[in-house]
Amino acid sequence: MQPTTLFYILISILVISFIIDKILDTLNAKHFNDEIPEKLADVYDETEYKKSQAYKKTNDKFSNLTSTFSIILTLLFFFVDGFKYVDNFARSYTDNPILVALIFFGIIMLGSDILTTPFSYYKTFVIEEKFGFNKSTKKIFWLDKIKGWFMSIILGGGILSLIIWFYQLTGKNFWVYAWVLVAVFSLFMNLFYSKLIVPLFNKQTPLEDGELKSAIEKYAQKVGFTLNNIFVIDGSKRSTKANAYFSGFGSQKRITLFDTLINDLETDEIVAVLAHEVGHYKRKHIIFNLTTSILLTGLTLFILSLFINSPLLSQALGVSIPSFHIGLIAFGILYSPISEITGLFMNYVSRKFEYQADNFAKETFAAKPLITSLKKLSKNSLSNLTPHPAYVFMHYSHPTLLERIQNLEK
Repeated sequence: MQPTTLFYILISILVISFIIDKILDTLNAKHFNDEIPEKLADVYDETEYKKSQAYKKTNDKFSNLTSTFSIILTLLFFFVDGFKYVDNFARSYTDNPILVALIFFGIIMLGSDILTTPFSYYKTFVIEEKFGFNKSTKKIFWLDKIKGWFMSIILGGGILSLIIWFYQLTGKNFWVYAWVLVAVFSLFMNLFYSKLIVPLFNKQTPLEDGELKSAIEKYAQKVGFTLNNIFVIDGSKRSTKANAYFSGFGSQKRITLFDTLINDLETDEIVAVLAHEVGHYKRKHIIFNLTTSILLTGLTLFILSLFINSPLLSQALGVSIPSFHIGLIAFGILYSPISEITGLFMNYVSRKFEYQADNFAKETFAAKPLITSLKKLSKNSLSNLTPHPAYVFMHYSHPTLLERIQNLEK
C-alpha cells in the first residue's frame, strides 16, 4: 500500500464518522417536539417542556457548530502536513524519542485546547447560564483548566513515556509491559480516584448524622452491604445538575452523593438511588467493567504492536522519520471503527446492567421512590424524554427514562 492511499483511508474514516454522527444528530433532533409518553406526562408542565425543548435545540445547534469546526480544523491540519511540522519542531530541540513524543503531543494538545476553550467557555457561561444550570465562576473554570493540564502532563505524559520506553527496550513485545502498566494504573485509579483525584476539584465531606444517614445505614445493613464511607460532594459549586456514584471495591468502596441530589430528592428517593448503586456492586458490574476494559486495552495494544513498526503509518502523515508517536496517531484513527464496535457492545451491556441495578433496588427497597427520583432528576436536568432509537443505540449507556420506568413497573 502506498502512503497516499493510507492517507486517504484515514481521511475517509474521519469524514464517514463525522457524517454518521450528523445523521444521528439530525434524526434525534426531529424527535425534540414529539408528544411526551403518557407515563412521563407528569415530568414536565407545559412551561418546563418548552424550556426543555429550547435547551435541546440550543445544544444541538451548538454541537453542530463545534463538531463542524473540529472536523474542518482536523482535515486542514492533515492536508497542510501539520504533523510533519510539529514533529520537525519537536526534533529541533532533542533527538530523544520520549522527549520528542512529549513535545509533539504537548503542542498538539495545547493547540487543540486553545482553539476549543472558547467553545467550552461559551457552553458554561452562556448556554448553561441561560437555562439556570451554571454555578461555576470564571475562577473555578480557569482553575479546572489548569488542573486538567497538570493531570494530563503528569499522568498522560508519564504513561506515554513508560510505554515508549518499553517499546525501545523490547520492540514488538512492548504491548505486554504496557498492558500490565495500564492494568495496574486502572486498578489503582478505581480504588483511589475518589481519595486522590476528586479532592483536586471538589470538596468531599462525610455525610452528617441524621435521618438520611440512618436510612442509608439501615438499608445497607438489610442487604448485607458493608458501608463505612458515605460522602457528600459540593457539585453545586459548578452546576445545579444532580448525581450520585459508587467507586472502589473492598475496603475502599464508597458512595458519593452530590449536594444537589440531597437538595432535590426526598430521603426515600435518595435511598432508592443508592439501592440502585449498591445493585451495581452486588451484581459485580464494577468488576466486569474494569476487567473488560483491561482486556480490551490488551487487545488494542497487541494489534498496535503488529503495526507500529511499519514506516507506512508515519509516511501516511507526511513524516519521513518513522516514530512511535506518529504511528500511534495513524493507528488510533485506523482502529477507531473497531473502537466504535466495542463501544456499542459496552453501551449495550451497560444498559442491561442499569436494568439489573434498577431491579435490585426494586426488590430490596421499592420501585416507586426510584421512579419518582428518576423523574425529578430528568426534570431538573431538562433531559430529552423522546430520543430517537438509533441515537439511543449508538450513544446511550443508560436506557431511556420511559424504558426504565416500564421495567420498574413490571
